[in-house]
Amino acid sequence: MSSLFLRDDLAAVPHAVGDEVELTGDEARHAATVNRMRVGESTSLGDGRGLVVSGTVTSVEPKRVVIAVDGVRRTDPPAVRLTLVQALAKGDRDELAIQAATELGADAVVPWQAERSVSRWSGPKVAKGEERWRSIVREAAKQAIRPWVPEVGSLASTADLVGLATRSRMLVLEPSASARLSEWPREEDRADGEDLRDVVLVVGPEGGLSPVELDRLQQAGATPVRLGPEVLRTSTAGPAAIAALAVALGRW
Repeated sequence: MSSLFLRDDLAAVPHAVGDEVELTGDEARHAATVNRMRVGESTSLGDGRGLVVSGTVTSVEPKRVVIAVDGVRRTDPPAVRLTLVQALAKGDRDELAIQAATELGADAVVPWQAERSVSRWSGPKVAKGEERWRSIVREAAKQAIRPWVPEVGSLASTADLVGLATRSRMLVLEPSASARLSEWPREEDRADGEDLRDVVLVVGPEGGLSPVELDRLQQAGATPVRLGPEVLRTSTAGPAAIAALAVALGRW
């Protein structure tokens, strides 16, 4: 069960030590009826943008939970931003991927309509799919007690990724690549010889990237990398790579 609940306007209400903060709506209902929170228990509230307050529950109602604040924590966003570009996949494999990647440290996720994606979003499905991903990411961030809730980007095309590759360090998971993810970062991955650029990790669908997609991304500056000798499913490749990058960046 989650030990973090979200109130988007937390920063705008009194939230210093000694203040009482209310949780209402769906978040309060979840705390009261799903988590079965009781008076005297400890919990945390966050705004999803770095502010988290902790405290003791003083009142529990079906649609209203009150906590007395005894701690306030503000967390800066990471110096190097990790974005997972996840190709749409059949079943719930893409959803499993973004859920685990959020728990493991992805700072943003972007749905990608790849050439070989079996699942297709079009028309009303685009908005519905993006909202579904936002819900999954939000709940995963709460489960992991993350002070920053990852952003969910709009459905991207390969042309969109080409543009993104010119503005960041893009790593494309490709089983046939000669470079290993464990070798990253190298000196050329640093901007101006000092700071690392934001990292965009691209994961293809069940059938992998097409040769045309891989060539276009490489031409734009992306680097193909492999995880190891095994070929992982699209639902596990991204989270595994995010975990490896978290170690490389010193987050873990």
